[in-house]
Amino acid sequence: MQLDEYLRSAVSDLVRHKMRTLLTMLGMIFGVGAVISMLSIGAGAQAESLKMIDSMGLRNVIVRDRPMDDQDLYTLREKSLGLSLRDLEGLRQVSPDFVVASARKRIKSSQVISEHGRSSAQVLGVTLSYFNLYNLALEQGSFFDTLEERSFSRVCVLGSKAQQNLFAYLDPVGQAVKVNDVWFTVVGVLHDQNLVADSFEGVDLESADNSIFIPITTALKMFDRPRLSSEVDELVLQVAPGASIEINTALLGTVLRDLHGGETDFILVVPQELLEQSSRTRRIFNVVMGGIAGISLLVGGIGIMNIMLASVLERTREIGIRRAVGARPRDILNQFLAESVVISGLGGFLGVLLGFSIASGVAFFSQWTTLVTGFSIVLAFGFSLLVGLVFGTYPALNAARLNPIDALRYE
Repeated sequence: MQLDEYLRSAVSDLVRHKMRTLLTMLGMIFGVGAVISMLSIGAGAQAESLKMIDSMGLRNVIVRDRPMDDQDLYTLREKSLGLSLRDLEGLRQVSPDFVVASARKRIKSSQVISEHGRSSAQVLGVTLSYFNLYNLALEQGSFFDTLEERSFSRVCVLGSKAQQNLFAYLDPVGQAVKVNDVWFTVVGVLHDQNLVADSFEGVDLESADNSIFIPITTALKMFDRPRLSSEVDELVLQVAPGASIEINTALLGTVLRDLHGGETDFILVVPQELLEQSSRTRRIFNVVMGGIAGISLLVGGIGIMNIMLASVLERTREIGIRRAVGARPRDILNQFLAESVVISGLGGFLGVLLGFSIASGVAFFSQWTTLVTGFSIVLAFGFSLLVGLVFGTYPALNAARLNPIDALRYE
C-alpha cells in the first residue's frame, strides 16, 4: 500500500467513529491550543518589552534626581547642589565610552494653551541629543537645532497627544503655543510612541506623546525653578557599542558621588538590565506554562494510545483477514500508525485554531498584546504529530505482531 492509501483508509475508519475520534482528539486540541496561546502571550510581552526599552534606549544609562522631602533636601544641599549641566560635562570627560549625552529639565507649568485649545502636557527642557537618545522620530516639521539652543530660542516640538489637544487636525508647524506666560513657535511634531504601560520593571516610563519639548537653555533662562531643586532632573549618557554598560555604569555612579560630596542623591536606571530582568521573568513564565501545556499533550497522547489499543482489539478479526489475503506486518503497522498520526494531526490543526482564538480573546478582553508567530505554530503542530507517532507506535506494533490464525479465530 502507498502512503495516500494508508491515509484514505485511516480517514475512512475515523469518520465511521466520529464521536470516538473527536473525544480522542480533545487532549491534542487543548494541548496545542495552550501552547499556541502561551507562546503568543510571551511573544507579545517580549514585543512590548522591546518597544518600551527602545523608548528608553537600550545602551543608555539614565541618571534621575532622587525624590526627597523638604527636610532631607535642605540637609543635602549643604553638600550637593543636585544634578546639573556641569555633571554632564564632567561625566563625558571621565570615559570615552560615553559617546552621546543629554540633559532634561521638567518645567512646572500652570497653563499650556494655543488659539485652538489647551493641554495638560508636561513641558520639558532638553538638549538636542535627547531626541536621538530616546529614539524619538518626527511626524512632521523638524527638531530645533544647535543654533536655536545656544540662542535661547522660543521654539518647541510637540508630542502627538499634545498636538491633538492644542491643534486638533490643523497643521501646528509655525503656530504659537503659550507655556505659562511665554510664547513658543512650533517647529515639529513627534511620531506617536503608543506605549501601553506607564512603567516597566518598576521604573516609570514617560511617554513623549503628551509632552512639549523646548531647548534646555531656554527653559533654564525663561522659567524659575523651585527652591532647592536641581538644575536638571535627568541626565542620559549612551555607552558606545562594544563597551561594557555594567563597568561604565559603576564608573558613572562613583564619579557622580564624588561630584556630589559623597551623597547618592540620584537614581541610576539601566535599560539593558531591565530588559534582562524582564527576559528572566518571561522565561520562567514560558517554562511553567510550557509544562502545563506539555502535560495536556501527554494526556492527549495517552488518550490516543488507549483508543488505538481498543481499536486493535475491536479489529482483530479484520487484521487476521487482511493478513490471510497477503497483507504484510509492515502494512498493518503503517495502517495503525497512519490512523494515530491523522488523529493527532487533525487535533493539532484544530488546536492551532483554538490557540488563535484564545490569543485574540486575551488581547481583546485584557488589553494585553499577543503575537502568534510562525515558530509557535510549527512547534505546536509538529509536537502534536510527534505525540501521535510516539503513542501510536505501541498499539501499531501489537496489531502487526498478531498471529493471523489466532486473529481469524478471535471473536
